[in-house]
Amino acid sequence: MALANTLTNFIPTLYAARDIVSRELVGLIGAVTIDSDSARAALNQTVRIHVVPAMASVNITPAMTPPTPNGVTLGGVDMSITKSKAVQIPWSGEEEQSITENGPGIDNVLRDEVAQALRTLTNEVEADLAATYSSFSRSYGTAAQTPFATDLSDPANLRKILDDNGAPASDRQLVINTTAGAKLRTLAQLTKVNEAGTDQVQQRGELINLHGFAIRESAAIATPTKGTGSLYTSDTTGYAVGSTSITLITGTGTILAGDFVTFAGDTNKYIVKTGVAAAGVLVLQEPGLRVALAASAVALTVGGTSAQNMAFQRSSLILLARAPYLPGNRDMATDRTMLTDPVSKLSFEVARYDGYHAHFLEISLAWGVKCVIPRHTAILLG
Repeated sequence: MALANTLTNFIPTLYAARDIVSRELVGLIGAVTIDSDSARAALNQTVRIHVVPAMASVNITPAMTPPTPNGVTLGGVDMSITKSKAVQIPWSGEEEQSITENGPGIDNVLRDEVAQALRTLTNEVEADLAATYSSFSRSYGTAAQTPFATDLSDPANLRKILDDNGAPASDRQLVINTTAGAKLRTLAQLTKVNEAGTDQVQQRGELINLHGFAIRESAAIATPTKGTGSLYTSDTTGYAVGSTSITLITGTGTILAGDFVTFAGDTNKYIVKTGVAAAGVLVLQEPGLRVALAASAVALTVGGTSAQNMAFQRSSLILLARAPYLPGNRDMATDRTMLTDPVSKLSFEVARYDGYHAHFLEISLAWGVKCVIPRHTAILLG
């Protein structure tokens, strides 16, 4: 049974495939801001995401004429759609006939192929979002130790970081890997209905909101290898609270972007924005130091390799996603339609291209990701 020249009769198969992949653990996609307006930009075209800076107050001085207000210089973060990708599913007439007459049927096979195509693209978007961990502000927890060991202090301390950084209290997200999710589901205070106030965890295994965070799981949470840096110290300049650029005068090995570091006498775990491979200037993610560094050589320690579970206010992570653009709004496809995944909320384009004794389906998406407000983010080590 050959497919018709339009995708109309194929829609039920597409939606069956959508239902198969919509249960993938892609918690980050559902947790971030999906910017449909900025997504109109072309591939690699710069998009400016505005960020309003802190504003100073002024003294009120009575007068017969209004004062000239201080100007406000809007900040911004540049991002772009960096990927335009597709998964192609080719079929020849002979292959279709063989599957239809002596196999499971073309509709069943195509359903599973489309499901895998959607899974491939969705998981790549999820992995790109997970890779933004290196732009987060600070870390909490113990490297290589699964969080939620005995209690719910981990999200409470993540909340403290976001509160101290001035993040909005609404729409906060905590996306964890399945190891942390499994540990969370074993906590007695969540599995005992009389303590949790719900059977959501005990009976259905669903994660509930904790300390203002919507808890989600992702299969893409990164566990990057830390740098090799050791025996680094700051110089003797001294650095005030809020400083982000710290000059290191001794030490060897690499400190990588995304590593977390601590300074002697300060328990805060700062995430590195720009690392070093020798003595030089180390740059921390905003908002920088929470405790001033003394005007002496202060020892720095590079944290260990750890899972990067991600806590953030939704608007701090942006996903631009759309169908790839076509020249003159058309190409050689004989038909195309859009398919929206109800869980990730991503819309994929499905197109059919006909050739000589063969055709192929193409499932495609263009996207870009960015952490635009690092101070509204934090990492839960695991």
